Amino acid sequence: MQNMNDTNVANLNKPKRIMVDMSATLIHHGHIRLLKEAKKLGTVIVALTTDDEIDTKKGYSSELNFEERREILEAIKYVDEVVPCNWLIDEAFLDQHNIDLLVHGHDNSNPISPARLLVLPRTEGISSSLLRSRVLKAVAEIMEEKHK
Repeated sequence: MQNMNDTNVANLNKPKRIMVDMSATLIHHGHIRLLKEAKKLGTVIVALTTDDEIDTKKGYSSELNFEERREILEAIKYVDEVVPCNWLIDEAFLDQHNIDLLVHGHDNSNPISPARLLVLPRTEGISSSLLRSRVLKAVAEIMEEKHK
């Protein structure tokens, strides 16, 4: 039987670094559930999509800018750190931040090895897009009432 050296023993006891990448344009309970599950696995680092990337990839400006989204995420007890990221992240980005595992919802398109990826199911009935459309519908109803 092979003996473990001190470095290997230290690595066994070291908490895992878990990355969750998201845009969090309108944060909701689905985001919180994903972060809560990730926290069960270790230290949670959120890779937060930058404003420019949201503009380019989603085709609109976020309701909240990067710093506002970062502030909200940093206030959540399941989040230990927030770092800026591009729309897609790769193995090099994970390595740069010493990440053991990427946790993502079912819509993952990041080019990450399955060995470093955990895909979790989406929370049914909620998304930032759905929330956005609910808000717009509510505003339209309020405006209609005001003009009666």
